[in-house]
Amino acid sequence: MNKLELLSPAKDKKCAISAIEYGADALYIGAPLYGARKNASNSLEDIAQVVKYAHKFFVRVYVTLNTILDDSEINQVQKMLDNLYEIGIDGIIVQDFGILKLKLPPFLISASTQCDIRDLDKVKFFEKLGFDRAILARELSLDEIKEICKNSKIEIETFIHGALCVSYSGQCYLSRSQGARSANRGECAQPCRKKYTLINDKGKIYVKDKHLLNLKDFCAKDCIDDLVKAGVVSFKIEGRLKDENYVKNVTAFYNLKLKNYKRISSGKVFYDFAPDLNKSFNRDYTSYFLRGKNDDIFNLDTPKNRGEFIGKVEFKNNKYFKIKTKTQINPQDGLSGFFAGELSGMLVNKVEKTQGGYFVYPNKMPELKTGQEIYRNLDFEFEKKLKNSKTKRKIALKITVFQDKIISVDEDGILASVEIKDAQSATNPDVVKKTYISQLQKSGESDFYVEQIDFKDENNLAFLKVAQINAYRRELFDKAIKNRLEEYEKKRASHKNKVITPAKFPLKNNDYRLNAHNTKALEFYKDCGVDVKEKSYEAKKVQNAELMRTKHCIRRALNMCLKKGANQKEKLFLLDENSKKFKLEFDCKNCEMIIKEEN
Repeated sequence: MNKLELLSPAKDKKCAISAIEYGADALYIGAPLYGARKNASNSLEDIAQVVKYAHKFFVRVYVTLNTILDDSEINQVQKMLDNLYEIGIDGIIVQDFGILKLKLPPFLISASTQCDIRDLDKVKFFEKLGFDRAILARELSLDEIKEICKNSKIEIETFIHGALCVSYSGQCYLSRSQGARSANRGECAQPCRKKYTLINDKGKIYVKDKHLLNLKDFCAKDCIDDLVKAGVVSFKIEGRLKDENYVKNVTAFYNLKLKNYKRISSGKVFYDFAPDLNKSFNRDYTSYFLRGKNDDIFNLDTPKNRGEFIGKVEFKNNKYFKIKTKTQINPQDGLSGFFAGELSGMLVNKVEKTQGGYFVYPNKMPELKTGQEIYRNLDFEFEKKLKNSKTKRKIALKITVFQDKIISVDEDGILASVEIKDAQSATNPDVVKKTYISQLQKSGESDFYVEQIDFKDENNLAFLKVAQINAYRRELFDKAIKNRLEEYEKKRASHKNKVITPAKFPLKNNDYRLNAHNTKALEFYKDCGVDVKEKSYEAKKVQNAELMRTKHCIRRALNMCLKKGANQKEKLFLLDENSKKFKLEFDCKNCEMIIKEEN
């Protein structure tokens, strides 16, 4: 079995360090430009610092370059690629085929999920090109993933947690159709989280002002073992816009889920808290289609974080209310509920424990009703514990003490040594031995923990004072880290320059959906036997375009499924908050819904 990788997101340097400390085997981070999240870019200097920190633990750093680029931008990418290689990153995640016409350093190259990789033919295409990894579409089932892994040699990465795009990734043009912000250009305005009204061709309103395209968040925690058995090697957490506490909690949770498997990185994480996915932002959870057809994927009521259910209102007045609950509520907790049909929240100013629950004094009194369900979307004590957590990742070290030197070997077999100079033989070896043990195992805030100390020729140990032993220990640890970084760089430098070989593209459409946005991308498609009919939707809006194709069907969600006898001739439309009209079409054979702009 291949070693596995837990892949965590990093909005910035602080999030990246936390991802490493809390158990990630790899992280993905935005470059200064072109990283599909315009608000999550990072300087080369910050990325360089992250790389140095990560490589101590053999943690990989991938940089996202997964927007589509215009001609002026593609010419800037070559310099960025060279700079990224110089600072030591391990790989890039790409969408734009124009990048493949550049001179690529010896990176690991992953085909982004934005490349719309939902079948074996597409995976084999990237394998033939010479890619190292394909990141699969989130809509696939375990059986489909297993079939892909079984019949391809390329590494397979899948998402296991986080927000879901309602459209097949890379194939959503809804944001661009509503304005200048394009998902494929890293500026998605998230139209799928907004309110819509569903009407028919006669103007009849079926649903008014609901979040009809809003999906729950993905959570594959109960499918991890099945994904491993299927052949997945990289397990990706979505969330490059999420904060540091989110990264800490979710990374820790999945690190523990994968603890019994061999991993690509080193070190053991010493936690001082118990991770809990329900404590971090979520829109409720779904396993999506991993176990096949699933109707429990949407949340039409709100795209916000409702939080965990804690109890119901038993009593209220103008100043406080009583919740019947066994959950401890604390001042500064954030509570939420649906008031007048909208999810809104309140902050807890004061609580008083009472029989069967709590009296809650909020900062503002909502329109509560007896029996109202109350949720907690901010657990103040948990967030404080995460913020102040001293969780530390450490590398196992075995130390052997000789008369004239101290040698260490880490869990990856990498050696380090320091020479003991100008020391006399100990007159009481047993006492000196105890001193060595007590001082050498004090790893403190270092990146090591000492799991074993051995002695050679115990009767001839050098006599050293406590301060001397401590100095040698610090020197030994410094050398051990230096040797680890050098060893990692040797392996990275041994990689050959990346050669991309054009292969026949598995063509389904040769139009705007290929996302060819620059001249080099058009050239590469031609090298792969594709005569692109039109450039990207971002280059020029296309009439009657598929703005979105999705496995989420509004008909099915509202019990209006055509397969179950709904009116076949009736046409349905969505109206956004600005009364812009979108036509709905239904591909019942593939159980997919299509959204088009109404002309």
